[in-house]
Amino acid sequence: MGKKVYVEAANTLPVYDVCDILVVGGGAAGHSAAIAAARAGAKDIILMERYGYMGGDVTGGYVIMVPDLSWYEKSFVRGLQEEWFTRLKNIPGSVMAPTLDEIGSEDPALLHRWAPFIDCVSRGTYCAKGPNGEEIRRDTKRLVRAVFFEPNQLKIEMDKMLFEHRDAIRVLYHSWGTKPIMEGNEVKGVIFESKEGRKAILAKTVIDATGDGDLYCQTGAPFASLADGQCRSSTTAVVWRIGGIDWELFAEWRRLHPDQDQAMRARMIQIAGFRIGAIPSNANDICWMNNWHPNRDCTKIKDLTETEINTRITIREVLNYMKEACPLAFRNAYLYDIAPQLGTRCSRRLKGEYIITANDFAFASQFEDTIAWHSTICQINDCGPVEIPYRAILPQKIENLLAPGRHLSSDDVAIDWLNLIPQCVGTGQAAGVAAAVAAMDGTNVRNVDIKKVQDILIDQDVPLPRNPRVDPSYMECVEEHMYGLYTDLAKKARAEADGLKTFRQW
Repeated sequence: MGKKVYVEAANTLPVYDVCDILVVGGGAAGHSAAIAAARAGAKDIILMERYGYMGGDVTGGYVIMVPDLSWYEKSFVRGLQEEWFTRLKNIPGSVMAPTLDEIGSEDPALLHRWAPFIDCVSRGTYCAKGPNGEEIRRDTKRLVRAVFFEPNQLKIEMDKMLFEHRDAIRVLYHSWGTKPIMEGNEVKGVIFESKEGRKAILAKTVIDATGDGDLYCQTGAPFASLADGQCRSSTTAVVWRIGGIDWELFAEWRRLHPDQDQAMRARMIQIAGFRIGAIPSNANDICWMNNWHPNRDCTKIKDLTETEINTRITIREVLNYMKEACPLAFRNAYLYDIAPQLGTRCSRRLKGEYIITANDFAFASQFEDTIAWHSTICQINDCGPVEIPYRAILPQKIENLLAPGRHLSSDDVAIDWLNLIPQCVGTGQAAGVAAAVAAMDGTNVRNVDIKKVQDILIDQDVPLPRNPRVDPSYMECVEEHMYGLYTDLAKKARAEADGLKTFRQW
């Protein structure tokens, strides 16, 4: 017997508004798109967000550490991403991170200072060839720009950024974009739901910054589903925070008692029924509990519901165990808060005009349409910078639509390195600039002048490769350090790129 259906009657929807640029989703990508578009000169922008705050996973899902913003001594991830922390640094207790002056340092005292804080110190060793062809292994420990921040302070700052551009950006909170308005293969606007009912917004360009491709999946644009099941991206989370702790004491206890630490981690996973771990925050007396529910799709009601419930019903038991296992650090611990928003990592992935793969990391691919040049978490190239082309946010077949953020065009392995906050901000910023240029030039986002887009991004403090307007020390850095392709993993990747083995085995 087939599934029951309900035939909805034809309906006439009121047009709520008309604009040049409509951004759906106010997460890291969407917020950045709207701000960048306004700064590029666009004057008619609508930013729609289903919650009552900006930031998405960053502020609502408590993804409160942004990793790998630097490589060696260079700050590669700049633009709006770095601006967040420049703005927050003057607010007491809002930000904790190695400074821009400290990145790349191999000072033992600084390395010891930042060792307890994940991703503030680079990983492992690398292999390289010496002047006579001999193999060299070197410890690459150096300071990395990884920033821990207070999510509620960032909520405030993101609203302040929008308020500064209130002449160009109209914000619609508590509004959920649900369906694209199509004429043939062209997107003409979006239908949205709110307390006012179902209405429409018409736009020249729509930016799908929903993170799950909620709009592009309905346009006919090709897309893929979940990432590979062995990857981080196929997991969900509900993050919670613990107060009344002493993180530095806990880090020292871990260092001195590795066996007990390992046993504690294993028992926490056993209690919860899924992987869970304590991560530092911007304050020594607060840590956050990240978790990874495997094989969950954040577009499925069942998976979302189970993630919410299964996390919350285990919080008390996990916290009580932590207080017993390490009273030195957790004796006075208490539940500080629970993230108001479920943490999503991956679901749909765009199959855009270019699909980024692990080979682009292993071979340092170069693109004429590069819109972001980011250091990332990828040990194939020692977390070195990788180029993200404009075509990776440009859907196939569909006009007037861009799709920046964690659902960008990449394969089921590369997505694990590209769906983090910096890449959402970077691709969102580029999408906003491209939409603004298209609006001002009277063209569309498919045929936009990419050189003009790149020039504006550089004006917005985004370093791009091989550009004479960018400080040449950036290119000198990647060339001096061989684009990070001195690792054993890079050697394997290049040797086995014929498909005999897959990257996930490494």
